[in-house]
Amino acid sequence: MIQFYKKRDFGTFISDSFNFFKLYGKNYFKNYILINGLLLILMVTVVVFGYKEFFSQIFGSNLGGESYYFEQYFSENSGMLITVGLLTFLLFMVLMIVNYLYPVFYLKRIAQGAEKIKADEILGDFKNNAGRIAKLCLGMIFIVTPIILFVVGFSYILIFIIIGFFLILLLYPTIFNFTTFLMYDYFNSDRGFWESLSYALRSQFSYPNGSEKSPYWKYWGAAFVMFIIIYIVTSIFTFIPMIFFYGSLLTTTPDGNFEQNPFTGTVGILFFVFYGISMLLSFFLSNLMYVNAGLMYYDSRTDLHQKVELAEIDTIGINE
Repeated sequence: MIQFYKKRDFGTFISDSFNFFKLYGKNYFKNYILINGLLLILMVTVVVFGYKEFFSQIFGSNLGGESYYFEQYFSENSGMLITVGLLTFLLFMVLMIVNYLYPVFYLKRIAQGAEKIKADEILGDFKNNAGRIAKLCLGMIFIVTPIILFVVGFSYILIFIIIGFFLILLLYPTIFNFTTFLMYDYFNSDRGFWESLSYALRSQFSYPNGSEKSPYWKYWGAAFVMFIIIYIVTSIFTFIPMIFFYGSLLTTTPDGNFEQNPFTGTVGILFFVFYGISMLLSFFLSNLMYVNAGLMYYDSRTDLHQKVELAEIDTIGINE
């Protein structure tokens, strides 16, 4: 059993994240698939077929000699494209809510002493917190996201003077930790949105008592390592279809048909199958980052460390 409310160093965050899945992985992903499986399949299906149609039109030759074949396609199919776009947006929003908050509710129950969790219990957490989830979504969309876009955009501008590149390396893991801390704190404390927002930001740079060394670098380093691990694994499934695609372009005898639409036939099928697998894999592997961020959050809650330790001492005599 993993102790959540305790101080951890950089290496312990990484090792305990993997240990978590060794202990709870089977139960965790079983519930994850039961709750999130249908959403994932729908999302991947819509995106893959949407991309297939999109790329087919981009590479499609203008057989009729028209100058604006691509624009004509969009104007003739605007209704379908708007419908698919709205459907994709709604699916994406629901998927992100479930994907982000599932590990929050799961870790909260494990930290409270549960060993095996049922999907109904997690669904109950979503239902019981529907109001707070709605407030969180509104805060993320209208407050957090615009600020993040401004900061990231300003950093990209600074790329022209080199320093922007280093700022981006610092920002992405920090932003991820900040937003994840916000969600963990909002559902693990009695604080409101603004209070949790403030705590999520402050906890990146200092512990509550203010007298200990800043945890920023160990939080940033743990998140960065997880990003690299997930990037490498998902890139394998991204590079495979690209190798098939460019290999076919270089080895296929030009006959006009393949060049007209290279995403048809066996090559096109393989390309989008691997693309779909890569999407699914990235969603599953993202749980490693969320659990890792959860361990960081529990590390930051030093106000609860001593309470948990005292509670464990009190139960020693009872369990004997």
